[in-house]
Amino acid sequence: MKLTTRQFWLMGVVLLLSNLNATATFEPISTSIAVGMAAVLTGFLATYQNVFYYFQECCRAEWISFNKTGLEVDLDRRLFGQHVVSRVVLNAITGFKNNKNPKKPLVLSLHGGTGTGKNFVSHLIAENIYKNGMDSSFIHQFVATAHFPHQSQIENYKSQLQHWIKGNVTNCPQSMFIFDEMDKMHPGLIDCIKPYLDYYEKLDGVSYRQAIFIFLSNSGGENIMQVALDFWRAGRGREEIELKHLETALSLSVFNNKQSGFWHTSLIDKNLVDFFIPFLPLEYKHLVQCGMAEMAAKGLEPNYNLSDQVARDMIFFPKSEKIFSVKGCKTISSKLDLYRDHA
Repeated sequence: MKLTTRQFWLMGVVLLLSNLNATATFEPISTSIAVGMAAVLTGFLATYQNVFYYFQECCRAEWISFNKTGLEVDLDRRLFGQHVVSRVVLNAITGFKNNKNPKKPLVLSLHGGTGTGKNFVSHLIAENIYKNGMDSSFIHQFVATAHFPHQSQIENYKSQLQHWIKGNVTNCPQSMFIFDEMDKMHPGLIDCIKPYLDYYEKLDGVSYRQAIFIFLSNSGGENIMQVALDFWRAGRGREEIELKHLETALSLSVFNNKQSGFWHTSLIDKNLVDFFIPFLPLEYKHLVQCGMAEMAAKGLEPNYNLSDQVARDMIFFPKSEKIFSVKGCKTISSKLDLYRDHA
């Protein structure tokens, strides 16, 4: 059997402590020396473990620690056109992480059209909780079309999903689960995790109350767009839109949409989703901001004219007013590369 470095050191310490105890039994005069050596070795072991945890990710504060200021700054400076999202996400995550004894896991459902920032926000949350961000072994991402592609395998998927969640939360109570493409998930599948999101202290000896579940979906996007369009046509500012203008209609539309993974799900029926968070469709000015930010992220000198050119060539809707971007910021990065190469 091949021993790891940690196992080798632990075995050595155990054997040495055993020898010291045996010596103390037959030579009383050396008892104080043995005890002293044992204390030194115990301290050494504790130090070794701390050093080990410094380099190896583990479910401890060194690796999992919420940075409220960091999240607030990221939402303010890196997310564009989503004032409702920024406010709700910051308050939801802060309130949950500051609660030492939450009654249930935090469940967020992010809704909106393509390229409006749903995946990006889930990444920002991860970066400000886990030291390794999205590379953390305590973040688990599921994509409907990749992980649950076949209708005929629904029962197997349910069993696997339950086993996976239970195993990972057992390993680290502060795990995060991200379910992408909920609008493409088979109806009824997500209901299998309902017990893990409910108000139970423990299930089979495991507590899920410190975990975070995030659902990403395009469903409800039309309702969100219609509200934004109504505000625009009424001459009201985009920033006047509040969560209350969208949340109820959004949850009902998702619940009654047969193309949604939330169709008639008990998660909504039992009010287990803490926040339905609407992502507004993006306008021309937001695409320009995305382009500038993308250039900065690539280490390039921000070029307003280039970003403006890319934004103006994007497709907008409705056809008559051309206010909102069809793809949001989703293809900005690749288009910047194309435009730069042909400049």
